[in-house]
Amino acid sequence: MKKQVTALLSTLVLSTIAFAGTASAHVVVYPQEATQGSYEKFTVRVPTEKDIPTTKVKIDIPKDVEISRFEPKEGWKYELQKDSSGLITSVTWTANNAGLSPTEFGEFNMQGKVGDNAKKIVWKAYQTYKDGSTVAWEGPADAESPASITTVIKGNGAEADSDTLATNENSDTNKSNLTLPTTLSIIALVLGIISLALSLRRKK
Repeated sequence: MKKQVTALLSTLVLSTIAFAGTASAHVVVYPQEATQGSYEKFTVRVPTEKDIPTTKVKIDIPKDVEISRFEPKEGWKYELQKDSSGLITSVTWTANNAGLSPTEFGEFNMQGKVGDNAKKIVWKAYQTYKDGSTVAWEGPADAESPASITTVIKGNGAEADSDTLATNENSDTNKSNLTLPTTLSIIALVLGIISLALSLRRKK
């Protein structure tokens, strides 16, 4: 009986870990929380999910944020699209060489100001592979290809100074670890253990 319980628990844990990996394997924009009126560095994290390289990444810039600067990335070039007023509406990064291989991910940085009245920033992303196929990350949170969302908390309406921007940039890494897939994985593991315990209790 003990061997069976051990094997079942091992299977449950491995399944939970696999679920977390699958759920988090999509284009995500960090930070996932920002303040109204603040200046932020936004990082677009792109993993390659197919057996062929990622060669192009496009991000639509929503009206809730005004992006103005982009960090150069070696091996990639970027192209901007603007509206009639000169605001940037999208950015497309294209690989100069091989792109991101199946075992790699890339991060693309941009900087801008969060809207004073913004409540959330929905980032629609389009990931193109070497064979020309494109995955549109633009669905709701429970979709197979969800858009990344940055939740915006209420601010004082004042623009952030350089010290605030530096603090926000340094906190990006910590915020990126607090993702929904991790929380769901923990809940699934706890529920699985409770279910197993109840099952064994009925057999006694």
